[in-house]
Amino acid sequence: MAEEFTSEKAEASAWFRQLRDEIVDAFEELEQSHDEGPLSDAEPGRFEVTPTKRESSDGSDAGGGLMSVMRGGRVFEKVGVNVSTVFGTLGERAQMAMAARKGIPGMTEDPRFWASGISLVAHMQNPHVPAVHMNTRMFWTPHAWWFGGGSDLNPCIEYDKDTAHFHGEQQAHLDPHGKAHYPRFKEWADEYFYIPHRKRARGVGGIFMDDYSTGDWHADFALTQDIGRAFLPAYLPLVRKRRTTAWDEADKDAQLVHRGLYAEYNLVYDRGTKFGLETGHDANAVLMSLPPLAKWV
Repeated sequence: MAEEFTSEKAEASAWFRQLRDEIVDAFEELEQSHDEGPLSDAEPGRFEVTPTKRESSDGSDAGGGLMSVMRGGRVFEKVGVNVSTVFGTLGERAQMAMAARKGIPGMTEDPRFWASGISLVAHMQNPHVPAVHMNTRMFWTPHAWWFGGGSDLNPCIEYDKDTAHFHGEQQAHLDPHGKAHYPRFKEWADEYFYIPHRKRARGVGGIFMDDYSTGDWHADFALTQDIGRAFLPAYLPLVRKRRTTAWDEADKDAQLVHRGLYAEYNLVYDRGTKFGLETGHDANAVLMSLPPLAKWV
């Protein structure tokens, strides 16, 4: 049986909030830049911050977080950076899923849980700037604890140098924890972000891990932190390089069609979407990842 992990929970929750603040500041700074090129005359976007709350069945405190969304900016068409810490009792369906997926005994006897994390999805104005997803999280039950997360790049117009840079930063942050992590987590991402009914990946991959627990909480948390730290140096240079590239209607059409893949994946396969809705978290926060516009052919 896992311990209560009171101090570890507090440390993880504070870290996810810190990472959220750093990313929000960096994205608003991008919006304030004055590069010449497409969208340079548009008004800079700002994040709208809304508290979120998990709905418990008995009305008791079940935690919540912050939903930070920017719409219609100069660089970002829609971007959400959510952070939350929620807790309570897992419902019967969630208990069954947890026991089956992770092999955790005793879920029906003591189905308490605690979860904290950050989740980010960015959909861009310029079709040459790739969309991106990132999340890291910690999950605890009285019977086990584990970490999960990663980030993956979703360009509609692919540039090999951009893909190499994104993956290179991921590897550089993972290698200090062991050379086997990057190839393992890259393969995991390739498998996880595959869309079976389309027989293709939704993007050019990245890294992903789930149910990760070696038994050394501090080592696993340090690894999770570096997954989060890799995000800005992996992604910001790509945005700065591509945000003023000229684009036409054909490029925009390709972007909207590609977004359809993203929507399909998140609604049909994504575990985080299913878990968030199943456990009563704010539906707008859970579905924040969906693009503002998409197209199907």
